[in-house]
Amino acid sequence: MRRRSFIQKAGLLGAGLLASDLVSFAAEPGFPTVRVPLAKRHFSSKAVESAITEFTSKVKNKELAWLFNNCFPNTLDTTVTYTETAGKPDTYVITGDIDAMWLRDSTAQVWPYLPFLQKDKPLKNLVQGVINHQVKCVLKDPYANAFYNDPNKVGEWKDDVTDMKPGLHERKWEIDSLCYPIRLAYHYWQETKDTTPFGADWQASVKLILKTFKEQQRKENDGPYTFQRKTSWATDGVAMAGYGYPVKPVGLICSSFRPSDDATVFSFLVPSNFFAVVSLKQAAEIFRAIKADEQTAKDLDALATEVQDALQKHAIINHEKFGKVYAFEVNGMGSFNLMDDANIPSLLALPYLGAVPADDPVYQNTRKMIHSVEDNPFFFKGSAAEGIGGPHIGKDMIWPMSIIARGLTSSDDNEIKLCLQMLQSTHGDTGFMHESFHKNDPKKFTRAWFAWSNTIFGEFLWKTYKERPHLLG
Repeated sequence: MRRRSFIQKAGLLGAGLLASDLVSFAAEPGFPTVRVPLAKRHFSSKAVESAITEFTSKVKNKELAWLFNNCFPNTLDTTVTYTETAGKPDTYVITGDIDAMWLRDSTAQVWPYLPFLQKDKPLKNLVQGVINHQVKCVLKDPYANAFYNDPNKVGEWKDDVTDMKPGLHERKWEIDSLCYPIRLAYHYWQETKDTTPFGADWQASVKLILKTFKEQQRKENDGPYTFQRKTSWATDGVAMAGYGYPVKPVGLICSSFRPSDDATVFSFLVPSNFFAVVSLKQAAEIFRAIKADEQTAKDLDALATEVQDALQKHAIINHEKFGKVYAFEVNGMGSFNLMDDANIPSLLALPYLGAVPADDPVYQNTRKMIHSVEDNPFFFKGSAAEGIGGPHIGKDMIWPMSIIARGLTSSDDNEIKLCLQMLQSTHGDTGFMHESFHKNDPKKFTRAWFAWSNTIFGEFLWKTYKERPHLLG
């Protein structure tokens, strides 16, 4: 839960900055220096700095160049703590304004740096350290979503009714929390061909992920996990004694919470099940590449196939306006929830995660549905922008992440340009992206310091620069 995401007026005192840090103005008038000064940055990467220099010198739109300079390195500047234990890299990554490491966010925050690893060994070590730290987290508790760096620290949610261990910040069961570490490990391997992180502990963590996914198929019983919280926020608690509403065991995996950390309505969360299919296949591929036990690889592949088949049978709905679409949640009994949420994994971001082809007809129908004010209750359109939000912040609050995901998954120049224009005009005069902003007033935003949103925006800008530079003029 990130309930510190209160509405705040725009200002430059975001991203961990103090007034004394605002020391000078950029070369271009009107773009103040808001990036953390060099001496206060947590980590500096020569490859990332080179990319910033290249982008700034080549892109004609000076505001977008300024935003790239601020946003792309924000994870490195403000959120990472790199150490080595017995020569082994270890990297703790906070989300920004909350001093805890989410398995999801920590992967997403360093993800855009993967293409630069071959050029920058310290950066490669940093990402390897994230993999190593995530392994420790999964082995501590595969049902937890967020962890402290101090393994003995007691979490702030003392009233949570669940098996809360020391070192856990929060224990919300979310499928994607176990997918993201595999995503990072797999693509780290793809980029570097380095199998160093995939020793006994990593293999044990994957086997535990497989065990947890199978438990949450709930074929024989509801499994060992429950969660309840004493709170007035309905989306922070799980119904039916902490198990969620009943589902029919059809092969899909239950997720008590969404990537937003909000409780699911129907426990078969479709985007996260798609993500699980991809992750299981990737884990199996690594197991075979490093010559780990073949039986585990077969079991990973078998579960991926089972979930994939169940998605085709239960997650596709005939919509009266759009034809066949993917539901957001189902229960295996015929009930379904048609919507999308801004957090990734989302229906919108499925191609970004490698879960479906961008030209998949069902995905394209779904894309139209979720960008309809009439058909997606969390698609908001105002005078400032249009985009998807979610119940986490509430009505009329658009998440930049949804606009970024729209741009990253589009092949249409006009749509990509629209996304760039909306993002450029809604940073609320801060030079950074935020968790959300009001559809009519981008100076009403949540979370001044949200590194994932900043870094994925940098990823979008860099991708556009490499593939469609004419859109950045």
